[in-house]
Amino acid sequence: MKNLLKLLFASLFVVNFSCHDSENVIDGVLDYETGAILRTISIDNAVLNSSDANSAFIATVEEQDEADGGLLQEIRVNAMFRDFSPEDGTTEAEAYVYSIPASETTVGPVGLPRATVNMTFGDAVGAMGLTSADYNPGDVIVVKLEVVLTDGRVYGADSAAGIITGGFFSSPFQYNALLTCSPQPGDYTVVMFDSYGDGWQTTSGGDGGQGLEIDMDGVITSVAMCSQWGTYDFDCTPTADGYNATATVTIPAGTQSATWTFPGDFYGEIGLEILAPDGSVAFSSLDPGTVPVGLLPVAVCAE
Repeated sequence: MKNLLKLLFASLFVVNFSCHDSENVIDGVLDYETGAILRTISIDNAVLNSSDANSAFIATVEEQDEADGGLLQEIRVNAMFRDFSPEDGTTEAEAYVYSIPASETTVGPVGLPRATVNMTFGDAVGAMGLTSADYNPGDVIVVKLEVVLTDGRVYGADSAAGIITGGFFSSPFQYNALLTCSPQPGDYTVVMFDSYGDGWQTTSGGDGGQGLEIDMDGVITSVAMCSQWGTYDFDCTPTADGYNATATVTIPAGTQSATWTFPGDFYGEIGLEILAPDGSVAFSSLDPGTVPVGLLPVAVCAE
């Protein structure tokens, strides 16, 4: 397996084509310099709780160079702030956070060095010099990695070709970490709509699906505008008309994290709105087919 990876890896970086001596295409193809990649093994947490300085982005990566990891000196972990809440001003910041030396990596199943990236929210904002006035839930901290080799070469997202950032090599060198906060406890009202009038058919299951998922400290609660023709893994009563429905989600006091995820509308018919315990709108996308797939930017912070 390692020999196969090495063979594929050696074909990725093609630079410095010769323009003298020969005009044969093969001469240009063979004139290359190999570099280094960071393969994504797993992303264990990509949500940062801005109410908890110890909340961390955690991922496992695997480094590969032409010496099968023998040239690795360190992996640099950097943070860049993306401000998606311009109503209080736009903040730009980027900084080095910490490094993982080669001596702190472990040997993976194919003999290549692996490292665990563990960047806390407190360390990231501290390095960038941000205060609580600069960020809000819904903003993003980009975790940017760089490979530093013993011969001084440095590789990161800017030096990675498209064939490396995706597919088999899965080496993007950077990841988005969404900012959340400890949620306001209480009863949240989910207002649901289906333009066709037959309840929700989401991509999860295809038979009505499992609907909106709310993950509260690792415990998932599901709500949906249930169809008369669907089957569900949770208690879900079909609506009378199939067009409108409401559900209540209770977030207990002391909950540290609550994320809301929508799996996607199978037919583009679904709209929904989420009301906070005080009745304010926490999220609204009532037009059919406009609810974004994945994490929803629902962030009503505890006082």
